[in-house]
Amino acid sequence: MQTVWITGASSGIGEACAYRYAEGGCRLILTSSSRPRLESVADRCRQKGAKDVRVLPYDLCEPDGIKLLVREAWTAFGGIDILYCNAGISQRTSVEDTPMPMVRKIMELNFFAPVALAEAVLPLMISNGGGRIAATTSIAGRFGFPLRCAYSASKHALYGFFETLRAENHGKGISVTLVCPGRVRTNISFNALDKGGERHGVMDPGQDGGISADRAAKKIVRAIKRRKNEVLVGRGELIMVYIKRFFPDLCARLARKIKPM
Repeated sequence: MQTVWITGASSGIGEACAYRYAEGGCRLILTSSSRPRLESVADRCRQKGAKDVRVLPYDLCEPDGIKLLVREAWTAFGGIDILYCNAGISQRTSVEDTPMPMVRKIMELNFFAPVALAEAVLPLMISNGGGRIAATTSIAGRFGFPLRCAYSASKHALYGFFETLRAENHGKGISVTLVCPGRVRTNISFNALDKGGERHGVMDPGQDGGISADRAAKKIVRAIKRRKNEVLVGRGELIMVYIKRFFPDLCARLARKIKPM
């Protein structure tokens, strides 16, 4: 029976993945900053077949408590088989309108928190015979486009860190899956930071036309099970990843034309 720890589990992709793992009879550890929402997700996970569910609410923008959080998660069921670092936040501001405190907040949650979690869990997994680590990046981690400067930077950084972690731990029973969503119908645009650090509060048309979180979760859970290095999740927008790879100048021109909202 596997134990799965998911951050950002109170909504969107994290919530949908929790339900998928629950249907498989896993033990679940759920983390986000909202205890009430986590409790609701946990109850539904139990109804869907999860063997046991623990709720560990925590604000991952607070780095000082992450090591203790990892210890609590690890001891909840005596180990963790899968760590899925999914929590994150986006933005809807230009470079000129993105102050450094906003950049640091986005980097703290999207990059430094997954790094801290992985670094603390990794030696425990190795001593326990291995494990799987996954992190949600984005197609914005493959190329930049308007109104996503800090968000895109944080997602680019995840690739560098987790690809290095994978290379260094080859042969130690550790697999790393980078989850690269395009447009998925979640609340990420609602919760994105706008000017002054306010909540954007709008469902972007592109997001609204994306695939469902449940459909995304099905593909993500399968990829982690198969120890895939990367999984692209979305529809036609994913072609931009390949355009960037083979035709970078064309990608730059197309990125300028993408409607950022």
